[in-house]
Amino acid sequence: MKKIRNYWAHTPGYNCFGCSPDNPHGLHMEFYEDGKEIISTWQPTHDAQGWIDTLHGGIQATLADEIASWVVFHKLQSTGVTAKLEVKYHKSISTLDDHITLRARLLEMRRNLADIEVNIFNAKDELCTTARALYFTKPYQFEEE
Repeated sequence: MKKIRNYWAHTPGYNCFGCSPDNPHGLHMEFYEDGKEIISTWQPTHDAQGWIDTLHGGIQATLADEIASWVVFHKLQSTGVTAKLEVKYHKSISTLDDHITLRARLLEMRRNLADIEVNIFNAKDELCTTARALYFTKPYQFEEE
């Protein structure tokens, strides 16, 4: 797996809730490329619970939306906005788990619409949540490293 560079990290004004390393209340997600997939490992926290020791469904949806955007950034070398997000919760995720794993991949491009699949696994590698994200994409010029 290869770590993906966050192009905007430490840029003035950049405060993404999902991936900014500088947002004190954010999720601080990091991303890796593994073949056709983008992967993120994230540690649930007590502050992210809905019910007692259970990861809030809205946080799971945010995690799914964020990793889907990184499929657009990295795989498509583009940017975009979420047009639609469908989330299905199959099994609860404990906030006591030391990590969860998210895996996302592009399913299809139709003109400027990216159809992305996201799967969220608990620490036991059990599939807990699935999501489909549809992104409107638009061109973006990324800086060279």
